[in-house]
Amino acid sequence: MNNKMKTNFNMKANIPAFIVLFLMAVGVNAQIDRSVMPQPGPAPKITLEVPDEFELKNGIKVLVVENHKLPRVSYTLTIDNKPITEGKKAGVSSLLSAMLGNGTTTISKDEFNDEIDFLGASLFFGAQSAYASSLTKYSDRIVELMADAAMNPLLTKEEFEKEKEKLLESLKSEAKSVDAIAGRVGGALSYGKKHPRGEFTTEETVNNVEFGDVLAFYEKYFNPNNAYIVVVGDVNSRDVKKQLSKYFGKWEKAASVDVTIPEPTPNAQYTQINFVDMPNAVQSNISLTNNVDLKMNDEDYHSVLIANKILGGGFNSYLNMNLREEHGYTYGARSNVGTSRWNASRFTAGASVRNAVTDSAVVETLKEINRIKTEPVETDALTNAKAKYVGDFVLALERPQTIANYALNIKLNDLPKDFYSTYLEKINAVTKEDVQRVANKYFKTENARVIVVGKGSEVLENLEKTGIPIKYYDTYAEPTEKPVFSKPIPEGVTAQSVIKGYIAAVGGEDNLKKVNTVLMNADVTIPGAPYKPTAVMKQMAPNKSSMELMIEGMGTVMKQNFDGENGYQEGQGQKIPMGETEVNSRKEEKGLYPELYIDASTITLESVATIEGKDVYKISVANSDGPADVRYYDVETGFLVRTEETSEAGGQSIVTVTDFSNYKEVNGVLMPNTMKVTTGPQSFEFNMTDIKINEGVTEEDFK
Repeated sequence: MNNKMKTNFNMKANIPAFIVLFLMAVGVNAQIDRSVMPQPGPAPKITLEVPDEFELKNGIKVLVVENHKLPRVSYTLTIDNKPITEGKKAGVSSLLSAMLGNGTTTISKDEFNDEIDFLGASLFFGAQSAYASSLTKYSDRIVELMADAAMNPLLTKEEFEKEKEKLLESLKSEAKSVDAIAGRVGGALSYGKKHPRGEFTTEETVNNVEFGDVLAFYEKYFNPNNAYIVVVGDVNSRDVKKQLSKYFGKWEKAASVDVTIPEPTPNAQYTQINFVDMPNAVQSNISLTNNVDLKMNDEDYHSVLIANKILGGGFNSYLNMNLREEHGYTYGARSNVGTSRWNASRFTAGASVRNAVTDSAVVETLKEINRIKTEPVETDALTNAKAKYVGDFVLALERPQTIANYALNIKLNDLPKDFYSTYLEKINAVTKEDVQRVANKYFKTENARVIVVGKGSEVLENLEKTGIPIKYYDTYAEPTEKPVFSKPIPEGVTAQSVIKGYIAAVGGEDNLKKVNTVLMNADVTIPGAPYKPTAVMKQMAPNKSSMELMIEGMGTVMKQNFDGENGYQEGQGQKIPMGETEVNSRKEEKGLYPELYIDASTITLESVATIEGKDVYKISVANSDGPADVRYYDVETGFLVRTEETSEAGGQSIVTVTDFSNYKEVNGVLMPNTMKVTTGPQSFEFNMTDIKINEGVTEEDFK
């Protein structure tokens, strides 16, 4: 028999391949060949239009860029306050941002939003910003609505409570996100928790915020004291001045606020790994970082742009060609250097990588950064980096908004007036020596924190072998002790007893053997996708299966079938037969619950581990055709909570993690109603809307 014990239902183990085909079908993974860089031409001569400028009586500075190609206009309000620390009430600005732009003291929320829709306009607010756009013929009304919402916002306690609950739910969902934790810890360790760039919002700080705090924040910081309005579109500058004077001119200044920005945390004294254990992580997030003091008006600015582009700013960069192309550790590796008027920016370099290569990725990242610091860059690399910046710059100039943004940048960053007209000259003047010089000045590997957020039980042992000192932190950037990853196995507990416990927990052997067919309907969530598919999954013992994914308005976008002898996957009008290996594997399946038929000699109880704060039994399942799979069973309930399966594709090992939760009873059998499948950076979550056992499935469904 096939030694491979799959998930609860055999069909689920085949979802990863199905996901890949689905993503291809709807264009999520569309690929662009970037292997060939076009030859750069001569740098174009840049002539920038100068926006009209004027100032309202209350001090609001206005920039107007006339563009009459389309009958549209946009208004961008920027309140240029210094960075603000929210402290024990972190989250108050997020709440204000969510509440602004939803009506005024004279117009209800519904009436306000309905009129915006009727005009075909857009209106958005931030805690210290706003943006509106519309057809030019509606510009007067959209400015009136924007000004009214800015000066007389409808801030109610009822709306406050709704937005507060939403924010709390969002924070709960981020608790399991490796990337969110990496961002939070990275900022806190780099700048310090009391710095505006280092503090973060928690459930505790949000619960500290009262309705009055939001009102106070609005009064203190949302005012015209440091305001700019940028107008772009089919307008006349003189008309705009009358318009803005009419609607924004009566906005009264508030008392000035003296904000003191604390100094950021100093860089590390030596290269170190700052490790955060995330037991649910299927990949490690690696971010090498050090603080930099770089402003747009610094002489080094253009040289740093080019150095970063070569190191990790594009597909052909050092980091990406090493970590992705040469070693296959990741889908993409990047670096970035920030600028700040307030001495609060960072250099970062890193990637999300497979657990098994976390240590190697850290070593290779350091290697590539040290390479650009010690070896002159090749002429082609320098030429291509410059060409990319020239192309992006010229392309951006086609957007009228760019001209206005450039003008605003010049004012906010104290730049020389010819900063952008001479931009390409300065880019093309960067030399190999400049690249190496600024790399040594800003890419401080000798004082860097390598922040690694990952599954400690799988990555720490090899990270320790790198010889780089490791410090441990929790998910809120608090120092902690080295985590303990396994507990003693209780006396008498074996792999076989765990499997028997699972069978008993979900209904017992007799009930499981009575399950002949299963029909599951599910809503499918794909993070970042603009659509929400639904799925219909069918099974018939011993090994027949069918899965169909549908999107409203598109119908069926992908289908997979196996009739017990042969199978296929269908999408984009193409029907692809299953390969011989997969067909043979499916033929050997003996039932819908493989735990009933598992060969005891293939399973090993490895340890007692922890997932989401709960103790679980970790069992490995030997495979004759590849690496062992891993399954985790809840110590308390006996339920299967996670599987990890390794496959090979394109010369790379791919780990697919499936999490099971929300077990509910159906015809005497407990079934997981939530299933999250994660393969690399992509994840699907299936939430069952209906499950039927021994009804609704026929032989015809698998043809």
